[in-house]
Amino acid sequence: MPPDRRRVLLVLFSITAVVAAVVLAEVMATVFFAITVAYVLYPVRRWLVTHGRSRRVSAAVASLVGLVAAVVAIVPIFGALYVRRSSFLEFIRSLPAQVPVEAFGFEYVVDVSDAFVTIQRGVTQLAVELASAAPVLALKATLFVLLVYALLLRPRDIRRAVLALVPAVYHDVVLAFHERTRATLNALYVLQAATAFATFCIAYPVFAVLGYESSLVLAVLAGILQFVPVVGPSAVVVALAAYQVVAGDTAAAILVLTLGLVLVGFLPDALIRPRLASLTAGMPGSLYFVGFTGGVLTVGLVGFIAGPLVIAYLLEAGAILNTETGGTPSGE
Repeated sequence: MPPDRRRVLLVLFSITAVVAAVVLAEVMATVFFAITVAYVLYPVRRWLVTHGRSRRVSAAVASLVGLVAAVVAIVPIFGALYVRRSSFLEFIRSLPAQVPVEAFGFEYVVDVSDAFVTIQRGVTQLAVELASAAPVLALKATLFVLLVYALLLRPRDIRRAVLALVPAVYHDVVLAFHERTRATLNALYVLQAATAFATFCIAYPVFAVLGYESSLVLAVLAGILQFVPVVGPSAVVVALAAYQVVAGDTAAAILVLTLGLVLVGFLPDALIRPRLASLTAGMPGSLYFVGFTGGVLTVGLVGFIAGPLVIAYLLEAGAILNTETGGTPSGE
């Protein structure tokens, strides 16, 4: 192909890619998550194919495994809220307009009536927004499932299509990034699941010792909330502390806030993430935290995967460059 024609086609492809990114901006996060989940589910699909199942059946079963895992993670939260809805409403109705707070020998009276009105308006607005966004969320969920299935149905076709866009001399680079992506995504999802499980194991005895009757439900919520960046299990701890303050037990509020934030909110992240990040993702724990935190703060929810993945790409590019320039490959 003449160089001028190649440059024109490259410019045309770049412009088309930019236009597609702008037009499809609303579903880019959905597409990204679908690709990452397909990477993680591919071993399931491959195992089924090697055991005699057809491509379609294998892709469908692997997609179903991912869907069931997502449902198992989401249902307990809404189930616990639904079961406790009557108690929660009764508690809200019984709240006084003013709450006395005792600390360090002094007593303060806090007027919370305005705060309750603000919270009520916020909850109402959130419910309305969720109701109005339900069709969009359902459409994105459908797109997510179909895209995961499509990616698992013909993974080799996608691989060939990607390699066809790259000159043959760079195929090894593309495959290296592919392997790094696969290993990193597997590690990240395993990392999230392990941290969530550790949070549950720590939260249950902590809440039980503090005397909460629903300690098992609270521990499950804390573990699941590990999958929610920034908020995390600390939301459960802060909610319990607020409940104790409103109930007039400031000492209990301080105790649950101190123990909860340290043992439930901080300890699993501090112990599990750095160790597993270095063992499974092939990156130092410090770099993982940089990617995780920077990704969440920069691009939002998708950042808890995108941030560490970008760090992994940076490490892979450095390793390739080091090898090409005559340095010692990483890991030797």
